[in-house]
Amino acid sequence: MNAKKLQEVHLRLMTLDDLTQVEEIDAICFSSPWPADAFRYEIRQNANAIYWVAEVSQEKKAIIVASAVIWLILDEAHIGTLAVRPEYRGHGIGRRLLARCLLESQQVGAKKAYLEVRRDNQQAQHLYCGFGFAVVGVRPCYYPDNHEDALLMTLEVLDKAKLRSLSVA
Repeated sequence: MNAKKLQEVHLRLMTLDDLTQVEEIDAICFSSPWPADAFRYEIRQNANAIYWVAEVSQEKKAIIVASAVIWLILDEAHIGTLAVRPEYRGHGIGRRLLARCLLESQQVGAKKAYLEVRRDNQQAQHLYCGFGFAVVGVRPCYYPDNHEDALLMTLEVLDKAKLRSLSVA
């Protein structure tokens, strides 16, 4: 991906029309993808979910390259999923998408955020640490596909200024 394509990244709310591409990304990125219709449920029925995608224009066609779902639980934002197509990783798309979702979470009352990440997923942990997330615990055998542990990470304060800077950088 060249710099021109990176400038063309557009963040927007996920729609039902995006589900085929979002589910494809999920299947490519995770050994345990979300069940069929999970994203549809978030869009249609979960009033406490924030769901966004990142898209690029490619040959006059919009291609979804990343997706995220965050659940709002009282004053917390729980990152349910964040996925970026492998060929688009390393260009700041995941960072911008996560920042945008966390900003929206903060605007509707979330004060902090948390997530689980595979112990071996160093790339994702690096992204989250860049936001200020810290490891606060371990969920043993959390992932059903291989019983890998999950690290529980928390961001204690959703800092609006920092999130804005990360969403455009």
